[in-house]
Amino acid sequence: LITFLASCSGSNHTFSDRDNKVDLQQYKTYAWIAPGDTVLNAKRKDKLFGGYIVRVSDEELKKKGMTVDTSHPDAVFMFETQIHERVEYSQTATMSVGVGYGGPGYYVGGSVPVAGGEIKSTQVQDGMLTFTMYDTKSGNVLWTGGTRETITNSVDVEDVIQSAVKQIFYRLPIHHKSR
Repeated sequence: LITFLASCSGSNHTFSDRDNKVDLQQYKTYAWIAPGDTVLNAKRKDKLFGGYIVRVSDEELKKKGMTVDTSHPDAVFMFETQIHERVEYSQTATMSVGVGYGGPGYYVGGSVPVAGGEIKSTQVQDGMLTFTMYDTKSGNVLWTGGTRETITNSVDVEDVIQSAVKQIFYRLPIHHKSR
């Protein structure tokens, strides 16, 4: 699924999937776990906003009526970020001047490019943020949600993260009364 989303074009794709055999309403408390090797992850460029992602996610989960419990949580969440850099190419319009000459039985023509046709490259980053919710007793995956977005140098990364987290957790089918 993630490979498919990474190959899609466009600026924003949000998705989610869940185990339909499990009633997610029974999960009221949660904690966070770090993905993989936390020492390695601390040095990765795409982990700079980890604390902010957790903070914004906590706000969204609180709106759903869930509370943090680091001692005996019903579920644990893990998030993963990825940044893929790629180059997009575009070509400017070509302008040409044409010269032609005609006579009986023949036609001679030609055109000489005057300007344009330049190839320009632009560095683009595709950011992906995914969350996985696990049952603490069985270790089974209960829910996965994520988004992929094209990020340019002119965007405010915190705004992008906040919007992405809201879109992702909107798809989490848990709705307890706020405590």
